Amino acid sequence: MPLRVKTTLLVWTLNEIQGMRLVMPRVRREWVDQILVMDGGSTDGTLEFARDRGYQIYRQVRPGLRTGRAEDWKHIEGDLVVTFQPDGNCLPESLPELIQTARKGYDLVVISRYTRGARSDDDDTVTTFGNRMFTSMINLLFRTHFTDAMSGYRAYPRDLPHRLRLFEDESYQPFERWSGVVGSWESLMSLRVAKYGLTWAEVPGSEPARIGGARKLRIFGWGFNYMGQVLKDALIEHRPPARPSRRSAGSLVPVSPPTSAGSPAPSGPRTSARSFAGTPDS
Repeated sequence: MPLRVKTTLLVWTLNEIQGMRLVMPRVRREWVDQILVMDGGSTDGTLEFARDRGYQIYRQVRPGLRTGRAEDWKHIEGDLVVTFQPDGNCLPESLPELIQTARKGYDLVVISRYTRGARSDDDDTVTTFGNRMFTSMINLLFRTHFTDAMSGYRAYPRDLPHRLRLFEDESYQPFERWSGVVGSWESLMSLRVAKYGLTWAEVPGSEPARIGGARKLRIFGWGFNYMGQVLKDALIEHRPPARPSRRSAGSLVPVSPPTSAGSPAPSGPRTSARSFAGTPDS
């Protein structure tokens, strides 16, 4: 049996009230130990909805998805982190299998939109091309075999971003400076897991269309950043992974560890409110 670990559901929001009302009631409280909402400045009632449901809230100070994570990471209580978007793209019903697979000891488990009958109803021609192109580049350059290296719906140990140096601004420069866009870390996380020989798995999961709100993805700016990150790590970046943090190292060690990096996921069935803004509110 896998060890019991605490799980945090990290929910990213920016004016997602329609999705929050329809999606979050389907997330059963017994599936996770903490629901932490990382908000980028919502003004449409998203924060009030989250507070009424007893979710913890972090209001990020600097703009950008990865910078918000760097700010709110100290408020994560779980040993395992699941990143989740309440805009309709992430099916809550996929959570149990995702969490169950991650608790077997993988360093990374990704919900794949492009494997074993899963599909994306949110992709358009440009995003489909970009997702498949970057996944293919990562597979080719880092000798791995992801079907969806770009999915943001994923689970991993709390200390993985530290081990992969994902909080270091150096990993994203000079590309963000040139594009003027602060992006995300999914591609960098996937390629460094493969590059360092860590274990990963994929769980099939379809991506429904967005519910309300506006797409936050800045396609060409993020695409430029991703391209630069992939090529830089393949050609220039040769540092080893950082040492695991003492706080969470070893908390996901399985009784029977996965046999190899990139093993396919096994088949299977498909608190009180607190608010933080830089520092916890009183």
